[in-house]
Amino acid sequence: MAPSSALVGKIKVQLKLAISRLRMVQQKDEAIAKQQRRAMAQLIESAKIESARIRVENIIRSDLTTELYEILELYCELLLARAGLLEGATCDPGLEEAVKSIIYAAPRTEIKELQSARTLLVEKFGKEFALEAMENRPKSEGGTQIPDRVVKRLKTDPPSQALVEGYLTEIARTYGVAYGAEEAPLAFIDDDDDDEPGDGEKELAEEKLEQPLTTDELSRATPPRALGPKSPLHIAPPSPSTENVAPRVKLPGPPELKPGSRIAAANAAANKKKDVGVGDKDTETTQKKSGTGVVPGKVPDIDDLAKRFAALKK
Repeated sequence: MAPSSALVGKIKVQLKLAISRLRMVQQKDEAIAKQQRRAMAQLIESAKIESARIRVENIIRSDLTTELYEILELYCELLLARAGLLEGATCDPGLEEAVKSIIYAAPRTEIKELQSARTLLVEKFGKEFALEAMENRPKSEGGTQIPDRVVKRLKTDPPSQALVEGYLTEIARTYGVAYGAEEAPLAFIDDDDDDEPGDGEKELAEEKLEQPLTTDELSRATPPRALGPKSPLHIAPPSPSTENVAPRVKLPGPPELKPGSRIAAANAAANKKKDVGVGDKDTETTQKKSGTGVVPGKVPDIDDLAKRFAALKK
């Protein structure tokens, strides 16, 4: 027989491997169960209820197995956390339920790592202890009975009719398929063939018309701003660049009004005269030389025009 410490070390290794395997199998079974539930929903939608009732038993069996694996995983973690108590010659009362549950359930599973851990536990605590766990002796005979949550999930009895109907109803509700009482939708059935509304419908319509519209209803009734004709002209905004991060669209404005060449020349001459400081005498001399009496650059009035015509007649 191997020393107690070496045997406990082997048990811990197998328990760790069993925990990893149990988690992996649970994830795989959950993925398969989702596909099976989707197939059940398709059968219910196709009105193949009898076929769905038979096949749903596989889903129930898979769920029970997954729940059993979760319980055994917790027992393995408990033994790892209290591995120091496994050093004794007899099983500690705090570990007896976990050890016996693993010895009882491991042969009925497909987890090889769990079966290896069971073999080491039987070697550690003896065949009499293992026989007591396999027979599930009650407490009245001095043993620790296996919990019902483990025993029930290991039974191979067919599920009850109520459980089957509950599964089908839940699957139909999850995937939005009508089943059972949901097959007949709640709708108003009118025996009259005509399309005219009845007296009750007319009264409801009249009540709605009489009620004043609230602010929320008016705001909802207001057409959106985007409603109506849109301008056919559309200017695409320039794309941003590193030099101009936020470019703007520049629309062409009205052309600037510039003075003509004659107006510009007259303004320049007037400014020049102001700068030079021409007096009244020079102005009179200029009027005499021109013979018209009109100051150049000045807009003539009626008298000036009359003088010019008189000069031309001479």
